[in-house]
Amino acid sequence: MDPAGHIRIPFRTALAMVGAYVRARLAEQCWSVAFLVGYLALFQALVVGAPPAAALRIAVGLGLLLVGLTCFLEGLWLGLMPLGEQVGLQLPRRTGVAVIAAFGLLLGLGSTLAEPAIAALRVAGLNVTAWDAPLLFRLLELDTEKLVAAIGIGVGVAVAAGMIRFAFGLSIKPFVYVLVPVLLGVSAWCARDANLGALLGLAWDAGAVTTGAVTVPLVLALGIGVSRAAGRQEGAGGGFGVIMLASALPVLAVLLLGMTLNASTPRATAETAFFAPAHRAEALRLFPDDDALVRHAFRRGSAEGRRAFFGDETAHAQAIRALADPAMRRLRLGDLSLAVWAAQRASDWERALLPSGAALDAIAREDSRLPLAGVLGRESLVAARAVVPLSALLLVALMLFLRVRPRHGDETALGIGLALVGMTLLTAGIRLGLVPLGDEVGRPLPAVMHGEAMERGRVRIEPFDPSAVFTAYGEDGTPAPHFFLRDGDGRLRPEPFDPTRLDAESGRYEHVLRRPPAFALRWAAAGAALVLLFAFGLGYGTTLAEPALAALGRTVEELTVGTVRRAGFVRAVSVGVGLGLVAGVGRMLFGIPNLWLLVPPYLLLLPLTYGSGEDFVGMAWDSGGVTTGIVTVPLVLAMGQSIGGELGVVDRFGILAMASVYPIVSVLVYGLILRARQRRSLNIAAGEGGSGG
Repeated sequence: MDPAGHIRIPFRTALAMVGAYVRARLAEQCWSVAFLVGYLALFQALVVGAPPAAALRIAVGLGLLLVGLTCFLEGLWLGLMPLGEQVGLQLPRRTGVAVIAAFGLLLGLGSTLAEPAIAALRVAGLNVTAWDAPLLFRLLELDTEKLVAAIGIGVGVAVAAGMIRFAFGLSIKPFVYVLVPVLLGVSAWCARDANLGALLGLAWDAGAVTTGAVTVPLVLALGIGVSRAAGRQEGAGGGFGVIMLASALPVLAVLLLGMTLNASTPRATAETAFFAPAHRAEALRLFPDDDALVRHAFRRGSAEGRRAFFGDETAHAQAIRALADPAMRRLRLGDLSLAVWAAQRASDWERALLPSGAALDAIAREDSRLPLAGVLGRESLVAARAVVPLSALLLVALMLFLRVRPRHGDETALGIGLALVGMTLLTAGIRLGLVPLGDEVGRPLPAVMHGEAMERGRVRIEPFDPSAVFTAYGEDGTPAPHFFLRDGDGRLRPEPFDPTRLDAESGRYEHVLRRPPAFALRWAAAGAALVLLFAFGLGYGTTLAEPALAALGRTVEELTVGTVRRAGFVRAVSVGVGLGLVAGVGRMLFGIPNLWLLVPPYLLLLPLTYGSGEDFVGMAWDSGGVTTGIVTVPLVLAMGQSIGGELGVVDRFGILAMASVYPIVSVLVYGLILRARQRRSLNIAAGEGGSGG
């Protein structure tokens, strides 16, 4: 110890202490992600029968995700949370309800911008097509800032309303009775319009992504301060309910934004008509220039759409051959590799025009380079725009308005720095790891459902000798042309021959390698059951591993003095999320409109809310918000997008909305069951007491 009273720790000892602390924090996040990754890996191995195609990129992305999640949460607890708690405690003591509500509005807006799940929502928009859903495309690509602002305003109004509710001790039930019919009514009205109808899934998902790692702690900290200042801390569920508002009002805000932009947005049309020269002026209302439009045609369109854009086959062929040039490839494909584009987007005719042999191998090596530096650079700007304004808002409110210094300035500065670094790595990990993983998992699900063979790659044989083709007969006597292909182990394997894939002029044959389904399911119903069972297991297991839910379960058990057990509460929420994912994935597989699956559970919630106690209602409605965590949101969004892409579904959002509403139903039902058991126990005890007397 030095003369000033400071304890001096040797450098090696300090380094060992910091290392142990970092390892412990990383281990926590590894455990929270372990089930999710293990479950998906098991599904890929047992059901799909193959590892992910982009395994290296996914592994790097998941590594960034774990480190980023650790840094971000540590920065949140060291920097942003203490600031929020100080403001939450000091503001109600020195100001009135109007100022508190205004600050809550700003806090809701700022915390929404800092939510990592918002970045996942932006990434999910990469699969939306401009001709199928112009308004949805416009909000996710052209007017993204307006979309985020609308979500933030919705959260801000919700926080302000929650602070007013806390200050005056208002019940949460009237808010439920008003908001649910309004949201369902507005959604039903929007469903009548094709453009607005395609927006429903995004709007309801927006309510799910707002209640994450940043918004929930800060809002609860402010709410606790307001409740204490108002002397309303006696109710077990007095601090619950504001998360419900923060999930509901963004839905209304996004729908209202869509209504205002709908009149100036083109209508949905066929792909070929959209890219045709006659429609060029209308299409450019959604794109800044021709380069952006043709990039959209290459990245998300089909060969027919590209041919319509170029006008004739000659120009189309020249554009395909030009992809051999790296600059043109970056201009038209962006960060999409030529190999992935050829496998997923190109037609057989287009693939025949691409380079082959050594030239194709060189392009593949160049495209396989991990764009880590570029991704980190872009995400660092996103992180700065999210974390810096929120930190500045809290510091200005605390130091300039309330005239109070942060308790530990050095820890606060370190926390803000860690939050910046963590969000950069976290969102980069989402883009490089979770989103491709969700795409890899979701893409084969429709094929698994129908028991179809899945494509596992393509090989080019040049030159191919047609005389090598022979006839093989099936057990029913049906002839089919085949040829022998030598695999990597040197073994000869008979493969079906498709004459349409042979270019007689060049002698080039492109063969599609297919993998039979891991489970030979005879009926489509069995395949559908397997896919839905996978969805339930994914929702149930990831929710059990969600740290925010475990914390909420402990809080519920403490506030109810053990009446509601943490394990039972967590299981009830997990069952609800599992059922929600079943509904969301089933909607994609069977083409059910979003509204048909949203209206019944929300209408059921009205009588369930009426028959439940005030405390349990707040807990149940808030449980729907904490289930959509940092890891779950991007994965489920990407999975839904890839399933919808394979099935040609226009509105590929809505799975998160299902995963948010069904837990509310399951928790309220669980509460009613607990109440019935308690009444039965009391009646039995009263009967025994009466007979004994």
